[in-house]
Amino acid sequence: MRARSLILLVAAAAPAVPCAGAAQVRDRQAVVPATSTLLVPDRVWDGVADASHSGWAVLVTGNRIIAAGPRGQISVPAGATTINLPGTTLMPGLIDAHSHVLLHPYNESSWNDQVLHESLALRTARAVNHLRATVLAGFTTVRDLGTEGAGYADVGLKQAVNQGIIPGPRMLVSTRAIVARGAYGPAGFAAEYVNDIPQGAEEASGLDQMAQVVRDQIKHGADWVKIYADYRWGPNGETEPTFTLDELKEAVDIASSSGRPVTVHATTPEGMRRGVLAGVTTIEHGDNGTPEVFKMMADRGVCLVPTLAAGDAVLQYGGWRKGVDPDRPSIVAKKKSFKAALDAGVTICNGSDVGVFTHGDDARELEMLVAYGMTPVAALRSATSIDAKMLRMGDQLGQVKDGYLADLIAVRGDPTKDISAIRQVQLVMKDGTIYKQ
Repeated sequence: MRARSLILLVAAAAPAVPCAGAAQVRDRQAVVPATSTLLVPDRVWDGVADASHSGWAVLVTGNRIIAAGPRGQISVPAGATTINLPGTTLMPGLIDAHSHVLLHPYNESSWNDQVLHESLALRTARAVNHLRATVLAGFTTVRDLGTEGAGYADVGLKQAVNQGIIPGPRMLVSTRAIVARGAYGPAGFAAEYVNDIPQGAEEASGLDQMAQVVRDQIKHGADWVKIYADYRWGPNGETEPTFTLDELKEAVDIASSSGRPVTVHATTPEGMRRGVLAGVTTIEHGDNGTPEVFKMMADRGVCLVPTLAAGDAVLQYGGWRKGVDPDRPSIVAKKKSFKAALDAGVTICNGSDVGVFTHGDDARELEMLVAYGMTPVAALRSATSIDAKMLRMGDQLGQVKDGYLADLIAVRGDPTKDISAIRQVQLVMKDGTIYKQ
């Protein structure tokens, strides 16, 4: 009792300390003004307009865009830092909506060897460099569509980026992805061992297993559910649909109940049709899509992520000399199906399947979108405001607009006129933090 009385007496006699309480510390921290930066390029492209705006500037305070417009109309707070960016276009940070940060180019190591012979630690360490290269190339957001045998490592990488442990783009992840039992790879092993071979994605069969696998991937941190609606599992290796329509609907129903979208890998008309009828948000690849299935996609608001660069890269690994040799049949078919998608009015999203080729070279997809028939501005929209809307972040990302997150890049030249300008990155800001200047 005497000890307790002494403590109370000392406490009563002690002078008041302004920061004595945790609540007071929080209050004092909350009123510390955020720093402001005025970015002054030659022009600004806002993510939606048909052309860039000359003479504009952008004011960033903290991690938000506070003002964007003519330089003379922006009121700059005292103490703000001004960064002049002569000769550049300031624009939203780019988005790659189909990446595999845990893969590296197939001309370095085959997909089978990466899945079977490279350790999880090695693949994760390499992915740290992939993420750095991606953000420095001006891609400030990625949707990663499957770890390809690396478990849930994408979730940990996302956390490391969010906590500032490693530099990288904002990540939306899908963990292991889902394949029909017996349809994926690595494959080609003796029958007595085939059930013991590690797979590049998680297998499911039937409604019950599909429900279990979807919920388990959500439990482990998936932001998106990624499913292979078809694959090369026909009698002679032909690409055929994998899951039934009911199985795909089961996955979409469960994912939707959790507030998560579903995307499907699909290259056949039937695989695409089942995905559309099941209610998926995007279809990846769509190599052999027909005018009929693209019309169905357009009517139902299902986006296409064409991944033009991946197949192009694989053919070059095999000896095709792009621009010298005649187009291979798969390239001819891809150009035809992509034109059919454009003609049908399908919403095109930017996603490159990077990992098949070098991380940080994501710009090649945008260049190919233009080469295959889109205007530079349309391709840029696909990689900014359109991708952001598809990712359900259209009110936060993809535009240079008051109140939006300060994901901004400056590139030399004007990419609305010459898409190759996106390779000349002079400044990268993500969430208000400068990563490259």
